[in-house]
Amino acid sequence: MKVLPFQIPKPTNDALIYQEDHEYVFYDKLHQHEEIQLSYIAEGEGTLVVGDTISNYKKGDVLAFDGNLPHVFKSEPNPEKKSLMLTLFFTRDSFGDEFFDLEELSEIQSFFTRIANGFKVTSNKASLEEAFTSLKGSSKLERFVTLLRILKLITKAKKQPLSSFVYKKNYSANEGKRMRDVMNYTMNHFDEAITLDKIAEVASMTKNAFCKYFKKRTNKTYVQFLTELRIENACKLLLNKKELPISEVAYQCGFGNLSNFNRQFKDIKGKTPSRYRNIL
Repeated sequence: MKVLPFQIPKPTNDALIYQEDHEYVFYDKLHQHEEIQLSYIAEGEGTLVVGDTISNYKKGDVLAFDGNLPHVFKSEPNPEKKSLMLTLFFTRDSFGDEFFDLEELSEIQSFFTRIANGFKVTSNKASLEEAFTSLKGSSKLERFVTLLRILKLITKAKKQPLSSFVYKKNYSANEGKRMRDVMNYTMNHFDEAITLDKIAEVASMTKNAFCKYFKKRTNKTYVQFLTELRIENACKLLLNKKELPISEVAYQCGFGNLSNFNRQFKDIKGKTPSRYRNIL
């Protein structure tokens, strides 16, 4: 299976693909695919990287990814319960080159202009949950009708962008492997000391070449990206393990000293770790 580009397995002639990911850990390699992806997180939580942005996902989230938008899920392993994601895949021309340009579908046109950077839906969630959970026992025709219903609900809902910058050029197989290796190593070792020399070695590049390569494709330095990943994981610990001292949260997320952690946290989240824990 190629990781970048990533191909969605589908029966011949199926224009709309329904997929259930029922695993302890979702597919956790950086990937992109030509299909638009609409996903409902029925169970599970973790970290989500889309384009240049790191965020979290949790049960009840509805997520939308444009075709060829690089993304990766990093599930929080739960040995007692599997994660479950319900997904629809389709392209803009799955149902004909001009299908979504029909006047009858004009009210969902904004969906296609908003999806370029991906987004998380923040309202209409009960109706969307009902629509997604109805897909499993549905016929192909019923799933097509449900897709139109989901698109209408999403169009009318509030949305939060998942990324602020997207590298417009599609990754080649070699580039994809390199970025996959970098992301995979970073997400599995963020709690350790990662030097630029080490991550450049993972990418099979010189340090200077890697820094330019990463900045061009993410609009961030690698150090910025790593810091943001650490801070997002610190947020989860602050909220989910309130018994942990803040100094221990900093240590578990890869920060060498507390003052640096406090400074970086406030720069990114706009408040101190202790205030963040007490407010939310």
